[in-house]
Amino acid sequence: MKYLSQFLFVISTRKIDLLLIVFFFVVISLLDAIGIGLIGPFIGLAVKPETIERSAWLYSLYGYLNLKSINQFIALIGLAIIILFYFKSFLYYRIQNYVLKFCYTQQVWLRLRMLRTYLSLPYTFYLKTNSAHVIQNIGTESANFTYSIAVPLLNSIANAFVLAVILLLMAKTDLLATVSIFGILLVAIVPFHYFRHRVALWGKEGLEANTETIRVVNHAIGGLKTTKLIGCESFFENQLLAQANKYSKAASLFHSFQQLPRIVVEALLITFVVGFVSLSLVIAERSDSLVSVLGIFAIASVRIIPSASQLLTCMGVLRNNKPTLDRIYLDLKELETPESLKYLGMSRKVNSSKTTQVHPFTDKIVIDELSYSYPGAARQSLKDVSLTIRKGESIALIGKSGAGKTTLSDIFLGLLIPESGDIQVDGESIYKDLRSWQNLIGYIPQSIFLMDDTIERNIAFGIPDEQIDKQKLDAAIKKSQLTELIEQLPEGVHTFVGENGVRLSGGQRQRIGIARALYYEREILVLDEATSALDNETESLISEALRELGRTKTMIVIAHRLTTVEHCDRVYEMSNGQIVRSGSYQEIVIEGQSHDD
Repeated sequence: MKYLSQFLFVISTRKIDLLLIVFFFVVISLLDAIGIGLIGPFIGLAVKPETIERSAWLYSLYGYLNLKSINQFIALIGLAIIILFYFKSFLYYRIQNYVLKFCYTQQVWLRLRMLRTYLSLPYTFYLKTNSAHVIQNIGTESANFTYSIAVPLLNSIANAFVLAVILLLMAKTDLLATVSIFGILLVAIVPFHYFRHRVALWGKEGLEANTETIRVVNHAIGGLKTTKLIGCESFFENQLLAQANKYSKAASLFHSFQQLPRIVVEALLITFVVGFVSLSLVIAERSDSLVSVLGIFAIASVRIIPSASQLLTCMGVLRNNKPTLDRIYLDLKELETPESLKYLGMSRKVNSSKTTQVHPFTDKIVIDELSYSYPGAARQSLKDVSLTIRKGESIALIGKSGAGKTTLSDIFLGLLIPESGDIQVDGESIYKDLRSWQNLIGYIPQSIFLMDDTIERNIAFGIPDEQIDKQKLDAAIKKSQLTELIEQLPEGVHTFVGENGVRLSGGQRQRIGIARALYYEREILVLDEATSALDNETESLISEALRELGRTKTMIVIAHRLTTVEHCDRVYEMSNGQIVRSGSYQEIVIEGQSHDD
């Protein structure tokens, strides 16, 4: 029931659709039973045609059809049974097609739901989670959910209905024999039930091995230059080999185990049929009725063998893939609970709508006594930080590594939520509508993420081609000093940059990041070491462009290179999560260096 409850939570569908599938399973099971149930009487009629005269409705039908002989009537009945079986087979195919379409449609919606869930999680979730976990869940485990959980679970229900209906039919035909078959099936189930925990363990080991495989490949390829330079290819190869062997062992044990149901059920049922015939002849002396009973049981056994073996196989697959269901269920549900959000640093209630509106900003931004600790950290990263930024002003945050500059920047960007304190724009808290506040801000980090796509799409990040504003694109390219580079490229802005911009220099990647921020024409720009990867000449050009922007934009600049903040109106020096000094560039940097000397 827990398994089924988790499954129903994960799938994105109306429960009426599942009820419809169950109804189809019942219909096909009844048709199976009717078809098999007609085999015995038909064989009996073929052996003893005079039986027709003992059945009032058969004799009346025979007279109504006005056929020339009883053999023609029996042949006609046989044709009707054949048509019924063909109809049942066609209906079974259509139902299977519907079930598979249903399951793979769920895969589409599950991937979308998982991506939406991960994108909506707080930034602190990604400080604790390896990207391999997220990538595997969306790409691999969502597919695994379809063909290793959804399809087997629905097939298990279908086969259970078939077995139940056929066993009822057989019980009506011969109760003792049916009880014997039921006992045989129970005997077949016992060893599989005994090994259920081992099957789940194999699934867990395989899942962990796959996750580690993705992580190892990410590390080896992500740091390709370093890997080749140091010559440590064998280190990653050995790591991958260990995980591949771990997965291979778990997978081979499970798939070998999965071959047993068909072998065991088939052997036991053949033993039953032969034994049943022998005992009926020797002990019960039932030769008169044996032909029709045996016909029903033989056909039923042909249907029972695949249904029983498939049911046991599907149950093994479901047990083996329980870790996949647990992982998906956990990420979709438990991460959304208040306790989990608190653990991720989201104890404070924040309204984060999907609005495209921009927060009004006419006067000033007040950062009021912000304090923050990362989840699980022993000390606070920020302690009662307060400052005021007026519209059109440029401020700088300087200090050693670990001083709290990036933490303050992330809170300002709305990525981290403070434990206490507030940020107010023109007297209104940004946490009343965080999305509209973020629509005010452009961000230029030290390390620019670039898609394996064109320069145009990297600048107009997240915008469909038909909605890209060419004038805004050209203006952003010009202001970020990219014009000369693009004119030299044969395909211009349609040139692919490679994975994470591998075909570009560090300075070129940085300028694309700056162009991206400028394309969106945000009122506030946050620059986190934005020019640190540039050479002196390019930095001078970019700094000049940023100074021009500073006359119309509100800017927050985080920098180690102090010449970068020379143009800022006010400089704040941070240490141990607090602002220790503030003033002009002259007061903090120039005079501070004089005092140090």
